Amino acid sequence: MPEIKRRTFLKASAAGLGSIIFSGLNCKGIKKMKNPPHLVFEDHFHFSQEDLQKFLNISLSRGGDFSEIYLEYKIYNSINMEEDIIKETAESISLGLGIRVLSGEKTGYGYTNDLSREKIKKTALTAASIASGTTLRNTASLNPVQFPHNFYPLLIHPSQESLEEKIRLVKKAYSAARNFDSKIKKVKVSLMDLDQHITIVNSEGLKVSDARPLIKMVCLAVAEKEEKREAGFSGGGGRVGMEYFAHVLTPEEIGQDAAKEALNLLEAITPPAGEMPVILAPGHSGVLVHEAVGHLLEADFIRKKTSIFWNKMGKKVGSSQITIYDDPTIPNFRGSYNIDDEGTIPKKTLLIIKGNLTGLLQDRLSAKLMKKPLTGHGRRENYTCIPIPRMSNTYIDRGEYSPEEIIKSVKKGFYAQKYQGGQVEDSGKFTFSVNSGFLIENGKLTSPTKQATLIGTNIDILNDIEMIGSDLKFGLQTGSCGKEGQTVPVNDGCPTIKIAKMTVGGQK
Repeated sequence: MPEIKRRTFLKASAAGLGSIIFSGLNCKGIKKMKNPPHLVFEDHFHFSQEDLQKFLNISLSRGGDFSEIYLEYKIYNSINMEEDIIKETAESISLGLGIRVLSGEKTGYGYTNDLSREKIKKTALTAASIASGTTLRNTASLNPVQFPHNFYPLLIHPSQESLEEKIRLVKKAYSAARNFDSKIKKVKVSLMDLDQHITIVNSEGLKVSDARPLIKMVCLAVAEKEEKREAGFSGGGGRVGMEYFAHVLTPEEIGQDAAKEALNLLEAITPPAGEMPVILAPGHSGVLVHEAVGHLLEADFIRKKTSIFWNKMGKKVGSSQITIYDDPTIPNFRGSYNIDDEGTIPKKTLLIIKGNLTGLLQDRLSAKLMKKPLTGHGRRENYTCIPIPRMSNTYIDRGEYSPEEIIKSVKKGFYAQKYQGGQVEDSGKFTFSVNSGFLIENGKLTSPTKQATLIGTNIDILNDIEMIGSDLKFGLQTGSCGKEGQTVPVNDGCPTIKIAKMTVGGQK
C-alpha cells in the first residue's frame, strides 16, 4: 500500500491574545479517565494472526535467533501562520511495516509500505538473509497482550478536532505575540499533531498494540529596536488532548512568553568570559543533563565502549547530591509511552543515585548482549528504522535547597536560563549555547545576558555540583532528540543547580 500524502493551502487573517511555561510532573487541570483500561485500538492493518505467524516464520527461515514485525499507521497534521496569514496547512498519512531479525550481534532489517502479502514475504526474507544463523527456530504462538495502564488518557483527541478549531488556537497565539508590544515585528506560530497507531508481534509470541497522541504549539517572536534584532521562543504540548490549551497552557500565554523573551533580549548584554560559579535554572537546564549525561548512559554506547562511562558502573561519577532518572511513565509527557517500540513495558530507570552510576537505558539487543534486564527504552522514529536505546523523560531529582538560598550563595557568577543547543563528545566534553540568562552579583540576579557558552566535561561538572534545589521543573514540552539519523520526542528537567566553577564563554 503506497504512502499517502495530502497538502492544503489556506489564507486567513489574524486574531487572538498570551504564554507561561508548563512545568512539573503532572498536567494539572487535565481531567483523567476513571480507571482507564488498555487503549482502545483500531486495527489499521487487517492481518490475521495466522498471517503474522507466517511472516515471522519466513523471517526465521535462514536461522535467526529472534524476529519481530513493527506495523505503524500514522496521521500527521500541521498549521503554520506568519505575515498575518495562515501560510500552510498540511496532512500526511503513512502506513507501513518493518521486519527485524537478530542473530547474535547481527541485525537484519527490511521495511515496506506495500502491504501485499507477496511484498511482505520478500521483506521478511531480506531481513532473514542479513541476520542468518545455523539453527532453525519455530516461532511461538501469538498471545495478544493488553497492558493495564494508560499514560495518556485524553478528553479531546487532536485528530478528532476540526481544522477550524486548530486555526483558531494558532491565531490566538499569533495575535498575543504580535500585539504584545510595538517592537515585535515578526511572529511565526506552528501547531503540529500526530496520531500514531502501532502493533508489534515477535517470534516469542508477543502481540501488543498502542495508540499514541502527540501535539505541540510553538511561537517564535522577533523584536527590533534601532539596529538590534532578537528572537524569543515558547511553546507547549505533550501526549495530551486539545483541552491542554484551555486548562494548562493557553495559546495566549505561549504568544506572550515568546514576545517577552524577545523584548528582554533587546536589553541583554554579553556576559564576561572566564571560569566562575554557574547556576542552572530549573526546567530548561535539563537539556544539559540530557545531552551531557543521558546519551552516554544509553546501553549501545556502553557496550561498544564509546562512552566515558563504559567502565564506571557502580562507581562514583558525581556529587553525592545528584540523582538522575529516566522515566517514560510520567502521564501526558512528550517522552512517555505505554510500551516501547519493541513492545516492552517501560520502567522508571534510576541512572545515577547519590553520585554513583547504577543503571543504563536498554533495548532488546543491548540487554541480550550485556546480559541485563530490559528497561523499555528501545525506540525508533518510524517503521523504516530499527529500535535503539533512547532517552524518554530524563531529569535530575530534587534536592534540599530553596532556589533563593542557592542564588544568595553566589557573590559573582552566571545564571543560565534558556538554551539554543549544544554539542557533546563521547569523551564527555561539551559546549552549550545559552540563549538567555543573568549576571549574579552579591547574591542577586542583575543584568540580563545573551549569547553565552558553557564549556566543560560531564564528569567534572557532576563532581562540581554544590547545591541542588527543591524546585524540580521540566522544560517546554516541545523537544525532540536526534541519534543515528532518528528523531524521537523527549523531555528533560532539573531543579535549580549550583556548579562551583564552570567555563563561561562570553565577552573578554
